[in-house]
Amino acid sequence: MAEQSGSNNGAPVGVVAVGASAGGVEALTHFAAQLPTDLPFAVLVALHMPPTGPSVLARIIGRAGPLPAVTATDGMHIEPGRIYVAAPNRHMLVHDHRVLLSEGPTENGHRPAINALFRSVALNFGPRAVAVLLSGVLDDGVLGAAAIRSRGGTVVVQDPAEAMFPAMPANALNAGVVDYTAAVSDMGPLLKQLSEKKIEEPDMEPDFTLGNREPHRDG
Repeated sequence: MAEQSGSNNGAPVGVVAVGASAGGVEALTHFAAQLPTDLPFAVLVALHMPPTGPSVLARIIGRAGPLPAVTATDGMHIEPGRIYVAAPNRHMLVHDHRVLLSEGPTENGHRPAINALFRSVALNFGPRAVAVLLSGVLDDGVLGAAAIRSRGGTVVVQDPAEAMFPAMPANALNAGVVDYTAAVSDMGPLLKQLSEKKIEEPDMEPDFTLGNREPHRDG
C-alpha cells in the first residue's frame, strides 16, 4: 500500500538521521540553515563528542536554521519538523516514535555512535528513513547506512570535495551504499523532495541480525 508523506496524529511518518564527526559542527549548521520549515520528517542528529560536559550543539543548530532543536532525552516523543540531538555519552535510538538513550558499549570508540542511530532508524522506519552522512574521519555510519539501504531507505552523503574531513562520506561512497551525493547547501531541497515521495512499503520480517547489534538500554 502506498503511503504519502505527512504526519499521523502528530508523529512523523519518516525520519532523517544525520551523522557527523570531525568538522561536523560547521557542516551541521549549514545543513540546518537549509532545512525547509514544512519538513514532515523528524531530524535526529548524532555527532561524535566528548563524553563529559553539557552539549550546546542543539542550541547552535537551533540558532542556525528555521527548525527548533533540542537535546534528546529518554522517552521523548519525536515530532515532524523538529531536530533531536544526541546527548553526550549516550547512544540515541528510536522506537515507537520515541527516543531511547543507551549506555551500551561504545562503537569505534564513540558514544553516541552514528551506526547505532542508523541501525535503529532502519529497523523502525525502513523505507521511510533517510540517512545523511556529513564531514568526519574513519567510517562510523557506513554499516548503519547499509542497514538503512537494505530496508528500502535512502542514503545521502556530503560531497567529499567540500567536506572539511572527507573520509566518512568517501568511505560510504567506496562501500557502495550511497544514493545521493550533494553539497550541504542542496540537502534541504533534496530532503523535501524525498519526503514527498510515495512509498510502497513491503511487509518485512523483523531483522534479528540488526536487532541483536543494538546497544542495550540503561538498566
